[in-house]
Amino acid sequence: MTVKTIAAALLMVSASAATNADSRIATFDLGSLDTLDALGLSEQVVGVPKASLPRYLEQYAADTYSDIGGLRSPDMAALADANPTLIVHTGRQADWEAELGEIAPLLNTSLTGDDYLAAFDANVHELAGQLSAESNAEAALAALHTEIEQQRGALREAPTTLVVTHNGGNLMLNQHPVVHQVLGITALEMPESVTPEVRGERTFTPLSAEAIAEINPEVVLVIDRSAAIGDEPADADQLRDTLADAGTNPQVVMLTPALWYLSGGGLQSLALQMDEVTSALATQP
Repeated sequence: MTVKTIAAALLMVSASAATNADSRIATFDLGSLDTLDALGLSEQVVGVPKASLPRYLEQYAADTYSDIGGLRSPDMAALADANPTLIVHTGRQADWEAELGEIAPLLNTSLTGDDYLAAFDANVHELAGQLSAESNAEAALAALHTEIEQQRGALREAPTTLVVTHNGGNLMLNQHPVVHQVLGITALEMPESVTPEVRGERTFTPLSAEAIAEINPEVVLVIDRSAAIGDEPADADQLRDTLADAGTNPQVVMLTPALWYLSGGGLQSLALQMDEVTSALATQP
């Protein structure tokens, strides 16, 4: 189990790790909160977006931590009252970056670029460096990379796999880097009938049941954005029936919504995501 392996590695260095006790971190990035928690730095956290916390980080809903608003609706007054020395954010808060910067220095932990693991490692190092916890980060990353190699080995004979995002009853292609880059699952080629759509500055690739039947994956992994943000969740049984009517019967696996849509990019969330995928794919006949 990757999470337990990382925890064991951290126990070896946590007693001697030096941290900056004067640091006060407010974070809108749940992946960074996840990493701070894994590195034993919860005492430096002063503010989090409580309404969006996934279950495994629910301890940060305690009164000890200030509620700094939503991921797309920062509470500037509460944030200022928390008196942070550093505000961690991502592109979700881009519209408020100037206002946030008036309260405290900023650290953008958006995972960008073509190499997901390289960006992930850099984020962990940067966050740990802010708090003089580099030894914790080195131990955690070493354990994580060992687990990545082991799980890649377990998935060498994985079934053909398609990752989709559910949003408001619609499905979209999701070439998720944890699945395809970190774990090495081959991304399936799209038929000519599947075409991307540009909406504003973003590009989406809608997938109908007929398109999925044409792609013909053995497994469909579903990231349910609707469920993650509190909207109507996907109906897995209905999805299976719809796909069957279109002429295909893949194994449909519903991934943990908040883990995949809200808190990805953290030491714990990456470990949990890998465990979910490996559990789903390594046990397929």
